[in-house]
Amino acid sequence: MAKIGYARVSTRDQKLDSQIDVLKEYGCERIFSEKVSGKKYRRTELDKCLDYMREGDTLVITKLDRLGRTTKQLIELSQHLENENIDLQIIDMNITTKDAMGKMFFTMMSAFAELEANLLSERTKKGLDSARARGRVGGRPGISDTKKEMIKSLYNSRNYSGEEIAKMAGVSRSTIYKVINESK
Repeated sequence: MAKIGYARVSTRDQKLDSQIDVLKEYGCERIFSEKVSGKKYRRTELDKCLDYMREGDTLVITKLDRLGRTTKQLIELSQHLENENIDLQIIDMNITTKDAMGKMFFTMMSAFAELEANLLSERTKKGLDSARARGRVGGRPGISDTKKEMIKSLYNSRNYSGEEIAKMAGVSRSTIYKVINESK
């Protein structure tokens, strides 16, 4: 009967450290972690975690939304855990699915997690629409024509690698090749 942790963040810029620290403090023997959207149906590390777990183990997460973003996803996962006789512990809510109240509360909170994700998406879309109506298109500002010419000149000289040109120009390597391809 082991405690197995699962940690997830949505983007590469986010850090897993705080979740992993909490899971270790909670006594998890093994922790699976990944950087992937909670809306993704297939998550490699979660799948590995579920394959690793055995009857009587407890899956430990710091927050419900780390496990999934849709009610369907969370309910299916809950059913899988129940079928395998694996408990779920949600640290920040102090919920466990070992008893009937915990299972009921988990189901209710799954619906709220999906609602929260949908509301966030709606607010983001409204904000983008409002910005577009004011003439703002968003995204990163483009690079100047002068910098584009410098990139082309350095590239055509064949003295520098894409990585070196990127460092000199202060842009990513993919931007270098985008500028080169645009000029062809």
